[in-house]
Amino acid sequence: MNFDFHFILTTIFMVCFVFSLLINYILLRFAQTLGMRNRDEQQVRWNPDSRPSLGGISFYVVFLFAFIFTIILPHKTSGFNIQVIGILMAATLAFLMGLADDAFNTQPLLKFLTQIFCSLIVIFSGHSVTIFENVFLNYFVTILWVVGLMNSINMLDNMDGIATVVSVLACFFMVTVNVSLFNTSSYATTLNLGVLGALCGFLVYNFHPAKMFMGDTGSQFLGLFLAVMGIDNCWNNPTSPLVNGFPIANILIVFLVFLLPITDTVTVVINRMRDGRSPFIGGKDHTTHYLFFRGITEKRIAILFFFIGGTACVLAYELVLDFSFELFYSALAFGLVVIATLFSVTLVKKKQ
Repeated sequence: MNFDFHFILTTIFMVCFVFSLLINYILLRFAQTLGMRNRDEQQVRWNPDSRPSLGGISFYVVFLFAFIFTIILPHKTSGFNIQVIGILMAATLAFLMGLADDAFNTQPLLKFLTQIFCSLIVIFSGHSVTIFENVFLNYFVTILWVVGLMNSINMLDNMDGIATVVSVLACFFMVTVNVSLFNTSSYATTLNLGVLGALCGFLVYNFHPAKMFMGDTGSQFLGLFLAVMGIDNCWNNPTSPLVNGFPIANILIVFLVFLLPITDTVTVVINRMRDGRSPFIGGKDHTTHYLFFRGITEKRIAILFFFIGGTACVLAYELVLDFSFELFYSALAFGLVVIATLFSVTLVKKKQ
């Protein structure tokens, strides 16, 4: 990669970051009610204060800006047009569905069907998990992954800054891997840089104490975007070796990069089903909430998640660039310890 492309990538990030700061400032100043539900409705958010859910709008606007950059820059990736257009179509649908939910509180079934449709767009535009020989099994895993991550990011958006920090780390991982593998002109690099800039700009307003939330508009868009990038850069990473003929290293990379969303979602679902409650009804029973019950402040929880997620992403990065079985088992042990620790925290009785 030459100096000119270094400069271009840095410019894309800085422009998107400043653009995000400006958009969120304008939205925060002039649109104070979007995403605010009736005060008489049951509140399931951790933060009881009413805040506008505007972050998703800035995500999408900056994403479109990065998309234009992606179209303009020269690309050598096979099937570039249909793949990028597929991302745009699926991300737009996810954004609109989230926007409708923030504005009108749509029915869960409609959201689920829309998520299924988003995953089908992803598949037919050339983004599909390819770890199995059976193509239909690959499609099934892809649908499960896209729908699961869209809901997982939405569930993780339960405390100031948490979902944003986790998404920042995931996008940063995608960028660094592609730059290190000299895929600097790929759509994955430019799009992730744009969304990374959008997230960093939003984090200024979303970190505790939050002035605004991302809402379903943001979490649905982010879940879809990260799911597609996870398929292209984690599930189907071509540099990871096969272990006994199976890409188990790629699965571990997925597990590490998305460790915190996976851990929180699995923990919440298990605990709610164990208590005879529906896993689809919100509540203040996430791993972040129980850490707070343990006496950790909201700001420190966000910092803790940053360090846990950052460590997991570093391990995943090393697996991509310099695979070894020692590193493989160490990274797996780290992930399992994180899951076991966070799950055990939720077994403690909540303080009244």
